Amino acid sequence: MGRTRLYWISALVALAVAAVATLPLLLHHEKKVHPAMSDSTQRLQMPLHAEGSRIVDARGETVTFTGVNWFGLETNTFAPHGLWSRNLDEMLDQMVGQGFNSMRLPYSNELFDAASKPNGVDYALNPGLKGLTGHQIMDKVVEGATKRGMMVILDRHRPDASGQSNLWYTEKVSEDRWISDWVMLAKQYKDNPLVVGADLHNEPHGEATWGDGNAKTDWQAAAQRAGDAILKVNPNWLIVVEGIENYKKADGQSDGYWWGGNLQGAKAHPVKLSDQTKLVYSAHDYSPKVWSQQWFNDPSFPANMPALWDKQFGYLVKSNTAPVLVGEFGGRSVAEKDAQGNKDLEGIWQRNLVAYMKDNGLSYTYWSWNPNSGDTGGVLKDDWKTVDADKAALLKTYQAPLAAAAR
Repeated sequence: MGRTRLYWISALVALAVAAVATLPLLLHHEKKVHPAMSDSTQRLQMPLHAEGSRIVDARGETVTFTGVNWFGLETNTFAPHGLWSRNLDEMLDQMVGQGFNSMRLPYSNELFDAASKPNGVDYALNPGLKGLTGHQIMDKVVEGATKRGMMVILDRHRPDASGQSNLWYTEKVSEDRWISDWVMLAKQYKDNPLVVGADLHNEPHGEATWGDGNAKTDWQAAAQRAGDAILKVNPNWLIVVEGIENYKKADGQSDGYWWGGNLQGAKAHPVKLSDQTKLVYSAHDYSPKVWSQQWFNDPSFPANMPALWDKQFGYLVKSNTAPVLVGEFGGRSVAEKDAQGNKDLEGIWQRNLVAYMKDNGLSYTYWSWNPNSGDTGGVLKDDWKTVDADKAALLKTYQAPLAAAAR
């Protein structure tokens, strides 16, 4: 049921060299007026909280995340990818120009270690990042995004740069370290109103359980512990809790789904926080090109998908229980037919999922801004500059306004 993302680190040097040709232009980069800020900005009153299935601001106005993931801080570059060929501000300007109102920003706990040195950054293009630690680069990304009116959700994507983990802790990164790093970040960004939440752990899977009381594997219980620790020091944040992979039902049978996508257990065993209005559930969903799941081979596809999404996570919204953020979905194709004129299952799946989220008011952060996600590609093409027009057109069918810029 799992999947592997191919981070093309090996291309880093070549891309950095190629970027030299654009150096004169980028060195003279100037801060621009952001078109989306002028006519597509929602003047929110922070902080955010949940009311039933809606995320709302302090006035009760509905807030929907329609954002994008920008990965790299969680890898052994200890910096967002693409800064080997682009200027940070230019990259953020382009995100805003594409209408994304939020960013899910992955990191690893290793990022905060003194021995973790950023690399893969062209400092001629990004002189303001020279000499900074990975943690300080993270702060620059957050500052730049929120100044442009983007809301930021921090995502503990990996315990260390070597890869994802089934559970929230490993031999190298304990539960105590996982929680203490979250508390540190919650304190650090407490005064930035557009840093709005903590996605506690990326894609619990494998032996991860939900609500069974097993101290070693019960993700629901661990999420409650971490969530309450965060809220104790920063009561403004949303606590984002992903699903698991396999949920063991009352009849003893396990029902599997994507890593982090199975929220069936939240019905009988909801996450209970010290402030329940801060809870947002999150699911991940992918295409048959990531893994050929049985539902893609159903003769009724894609008509079978809404019922499946309802079962795994959509019921939480339809029952007005809690908001749901689809924290990751993506794929290379959004076409309904391939080059040979056959049905393009990936494109059909993406189109139907966007329509489902729009119809039911789910939030999303698209995977990914980066083109170097091996199984999905990104919003940007491989040159790290050109936007994939077809993907952008699909996502623009469901986008919410930017927030007012953080001050």
